[in-house]
Amino acid sequence: MILTMVVFAVAVVLWTCTPLDDTFVALAAVVTLLLFGVLPASAAAVLGGSTTWLLIAAFVLAHGVSASGLPARLATSLVGRARSVRGLLHLTAFALLLTAFFVPSTSGRAALALPVHRELRVGRRVSRALGVLFPSVILLTAVATLVGAGAHLITSALLAEATGEGIGFGQWLLLGLPLAVVSAHVTAEVVLWLFTSRADRSRPLVVDPPTVEFAVPPRVRRTGLSRPEITSLVILGTVSAAWLTEPLHHVAPEVVALAGAVAITVPRVGTTTLKAALAEIPWSLLLFMAATTMLGTALIRSGAATTIAGLVSPDRLLLTVIAVSLLAHLVIQSRSARSSVLVPIVIPLAAAAGMNPAALAFASTAAAGFCHTFTSSAKPVALFAHAYRPRDLIKLSVVLAPITGALVLACAVLLWPHLGLPLK
Repeated sequence: MILTMVVFAVAVVLWTCTPLDDTFVALAAVVTLLLFGVLPASAAAVLGGSTTWLLIAAFVLAHGVSASGLPARLATSLVGRARSVRGLLHLTAFALLLTAFFVPSTSGRAALALPVHRELRVGRRVSRALGVLFPSVILLTAVATLVGAGAHLITSALLAEATGEGIGFGQWLLLGLPLAVVSAHVTAEVVLWLFTSRADRSRPLVVDPPTVEFAVPPRVRRTGLSRPEITSLVILGTVSAAWLTEPLHHVAPEVVALAGAVAITVPRVGTTTLKAALAEIPWSLLLFMAATTMLGTALIRSGAATTIAGLVSPDRLLLTVIAVSLLAHLVIQSRSARSSVLVPIVIPLAAAAGMNPAALAFASTAAAGFCHTFTSSAKPVALFAHAYRPRDLIKLSVVLAPITGALVLACAVLLWPHLGLPLK
């Protein structure tokens, strides 16, 4: 137990205070635990386990869908319907929410959205507001789906390890989608209030001619889906439907995802090749996620998490979990690392307080999706660094952090219990 706690503490310090690669630190910690027998050799099977295969297949699917041009088409088509600055920001927020179902990576979604942001010929102040909005909505709407972030898969895997039952795709969608929708549009209003003037908000967007300051390029009004776009839409819809109906057919999510990955890479039928899709998979991210999952598992199995949890008062536990999860990005930049640190501690805390471990773990993971304070807090924020000023993030964070915490708290108390996730 002591060794696990020491290795875990060193890993957190190295993640937080050194420029060492996150994946290297996670793997080194896992190797140490394996060498000293804290983790059995069989634990390494997680590197090829169901969670890893699910994410690999999801990335292949995402590459095929992105290659078809469908996500960009939907996003630009929605944005092109805007007739006011407020409408533009809200339609942008909704379009970015939709991308959570196409791309299982917040950084991938940010990369996909960059060209759309560049295409929007708007005034400097509105462009800056959009530069803040894009990464903020991308990060907060990842909670809509189980594959929206690796941290979600880690949370589900750790719950399954500790309680025997994780959170499936359908249940995660049911719980996370309402929060994602509200967060997206609340963020749009906050950004409007903080970064645009009343004149900006009341000024109409002029779509034609494109030379006007608030014009949207004609290409966003392109209509009619191409064959690759239809193919990707059908395959993605089929896979999503199969995930949602798992209790009826009992086909494992990773098997469904692999079938979709094969379908979208079929020569002359699919939208990409398997070689091209595999080349785009962030293998370092997958290794990092697998290693941090193993670290979380070690905390649970060794009893270290229970010992650490015993140091925390169970009073006002839900509020404490949400607050700590909101602030965790200030010291731990990786979303997956935050879940591997927080969830193993939250689970025994919930059990000791007579609360539902899944409810607190889900609330923690949802709150930990807030990571907007600094440019280095998350990759999507860094990708849009050219579009805003660093102090804009702090300005947004001061307002949006308590709002996000309040939304998660309200969902945990008022909504999720009615959707099958009671607090007790």
